[in-house]
This record gives sequence, structure tokens and C-alpha cells, in this order.
Amino acid sequence: MNEMEINEMVIKCPVCSVEGVAKSIMKEIEIPHFGKVLETTIQCPECGFKHSDVIALEQNDPAKYVIEINKNNLSVRVVRSQSATVSIPEIGVKVEPGPKSEGYVTNVEGILTRFEDAVEKALNLFDDDASQENGKKTLNEIRELKKGNGTATLIILDPFGQSNVVSVEISEIPEEELNTLKTGFSHIEE
Repeated sequence: MNEMEINEMVIKCPVCSVEGVAKSIMKEIEIPHFGKVLETTIQCPECGFKHSDVIALEQNDPAKYVIEINKNNLSVRVVRSQSATVSIPEIGVKVEPGPKSEGYVTNVEGILTRFEDAVEKALNLFDDDASQENGKKTLNEIRELKKGNGTATLIILDPFGQSNVVSVEISEIPEEELNTLKTGFSHIEE
């Protein structure tokens, strides 16, 4: 990985508003199989706030990645751009990009952990019986996959082709499916 420091500065914390304590770091990085990205991090020692993002600096053709999740590939490297939709259809979980969508570099197990965290938060928000039952069932299915029990399909659809699953063949996204994908970016119609 080739790394070049771009900018480091001390700023006002966007959360606690304490002046001159939060550190903002931006680095341009070349990631193999992915290209150039801008990695941004803001950390505040005062309140503990931390925000990281990975922004692709290159645009590629739309890409679809499909990988069977199983005990043998939980460590496969995954790069998810801020414009990608990530889903596991068998267990009914899906994350679409939005205005605050973040890119990240992780592995298949890390994707499962992100879904696990989201379902746990949903269980705390919705206390009706149906939501609790569905949430607990989904949480159990995710945890079983993380343990290497069973299989499911991880699908990453990226209209800008900035995501990557290392060692997985890239497929084209059919035009009709591409037209329905969210990008996370606001568009102003004329």
C-alpha cells in the first residue's frame, strides 16, 4: 500500500465544540485492486468522537460482486465505497448508500459484524413483539455465519465501480438493475 500524507490539522470538534482539540487527518492512499482513495479521520480526545471515511478518487465501470459466505472466506478482503449497496438476501439485510454513507475496508466477517451491530441497535429501538422476534432471528443467523456455520450470499452493487472484493470475479450490473440503485449522492433535477 502506497501512502502519502496530505493534510493534518487541529480543528474545533464537530460534536463537543471544543476549539483546537480535535485532530483531522487526510491521506491519499493507493490500495491494490482498488486504486487511489482519500482516507479521512477526525478524532477528539475531549469527548471521544471519532469519524473515519474512505472516499474513492477514481471512478470505474459499475460492478457487482457476489460471494458465498462460508467458514473458508470470512477473512476475504472487502472494500466498500460510499456509493455501494451491500446485502445478504437469505437473511433479509441490506444497506443502501445515503448522504452520510461511509466507505470502509474490512473483510467478510467485518461486514457481518456491521450488520450484527445494526440489528442490535434496531432491537433497542423497536420493542413490539414482531420486530423483536424478527430481529432476534436475524441476529442469530448473522452470528451463525460469523461462527462459520451455514452459508449465505454477500452481494455488493456499486454503480461507480469503486468497491472491491479481493479474489472475486467482477460482474456487470444489468442496465435495469443499475437504474434502480441508490448512489448516496443528492441530484438536482433541472
